[in-house]
Amino acid sequence: MKIVSMFLALASLTQAAPSHQNQYQNDLSNRQAGSWPFGPFVTSAGKIRDTTGKNIVYAGTNWPGHGEVMIPEGLQYQSIEYIVTKIKSIGMNAIRLTFAIEMIDQIYANNGQDITIQRAFTQALGQANGTRILNQVLAKNPQFTASTTRLQVFDAVAAELARQQIYVHLDNHISKGMWCCSGTDGNTWWGDTYFNTANWVRGLSYMANHGRNWAGLVSIGLRNEPREPTNNNALRSSSYNWQSLYNFHKQGASAISKANPALLIFLSGINYDTTVAPFFDGSTLSPGNTRFSLSDFPGYANKLVLEVHNYETGINSCSSLQYNLFNKGFKAMTSEAKIQFPVLLTEFGFAMDANTWRGTYATCLASYLPSQKAGWTIWVLAGSYYVREGIQDYDEGWGLLTRDWREWRSQGYVDGLFRGMVRNSLAG
Repeated sequence: MKIVSMFLALASLTQAAPSHQNQYQNDLSNRQAGSWPFGPFVTSAGKIRDTTGKNIVYAGTNWPGHGEVMIPEGLQYQSIEYIVTKIKSIGMNAIRLTFAIEMIDQIYANNGQDITIQRAFTQALGQANGTRILNQVLAKNPQFTASTTRLQVFDAVAAELARQQIYVHLDNHISKGMWCCSGTDGNTWWGDTYFNTANWVRGLSYMANHGRNWAGLVSIGLRNEPREPTNNNALRSSSYNWQSLYNFHKQGASAISKANPALLIFLSGINYDTTVAPFFDGSTLSPGNTRFSLSDFPGYANKLVLEVHNYETGINSCSSLQYNLFNKGFKAMTSEAKIQFPVLLTEFGFAMDANTWRGTYATCLASYLPSQKAGWTIWVLAGSYYVREGIQDYDEGWGLLTRDWREWRSQGYVDGLFRGMVRNSLAG
């Protein structure tokens, strides 16, 4: 595992000597420019382009690492190498790797030191179950020990993804490590119970900086699914609006650009990120008179990407689904938009059973997204979670993988629709 050791060493060196940031960034940029992933990526109107001028399309899935343990899921069942090889086997080229701000908060509270995976598992799962799951993780991933830290696990995942040439898109999924999302979970909006704005900015900066030595890290998302705080009337009335979202996005984007100028920065919308229309259609960002302006992102306006989510699983009209996707997001990729952006559907999904994939929702997306040359990451890779909503070893019925992360949960979907969707998205 020489590549893992190299990345772990680089990560430690980075934390020890942050004053060398610019030199490290220059070295990394030089390495990327002449070899995969041919970065840093930039945007041009509705396209993402690498240093060779090639248009880049993401065709991938979500790998959660934002739950209570705050470690990428599934490692008690399979090795990192096995999971990444499984992803690669159908041609996927991108992973949306999620994290919680709480992980960085704990590092700062611990004098700058991350906690061990032994502590992470026992804190989240209890002494007995935490120890048992830890031992399973170590058996499947013998490069780790009980004293390995959480970020070293993230480093190892990123290293293996790079070895198999799969892009990493980091996603700030939540503040407090837990299942996401609801209107009452305390993570809804800036200023909510667990959503401290300063800590969020600090966390984005920390992870952007930490990922400088991940060869395959090409982008980062500001925040997953901003949404209405339904149990916090004061917060909802004071700032749940497009004008405030824009101001928060400017703060987060600025922090990321300063920490790691190579990264693309994904901007999300309100109402669980189901629309980003006011960012591209020239309308005022209510309740004020501000409009989106690329000049508000000086020096990195060509790093901005929009992301949307869609879970209209019960829809029975493909044309209606396409209409919604276009007007709420993908119009930004066309000349009809006041400001053009690349747009990705970073979450969509459905039950991985024998028949759901044959319905309108899945089949429509499988044709529409490749036709638009639009990037996407399906929710979710995970066949199970260490813990979800209080249930340990939670079986994820929407997971691409089975509970033990070994096989495809719906082989019919993978062979009948999904492989073609990946292939068609990446063609040309």
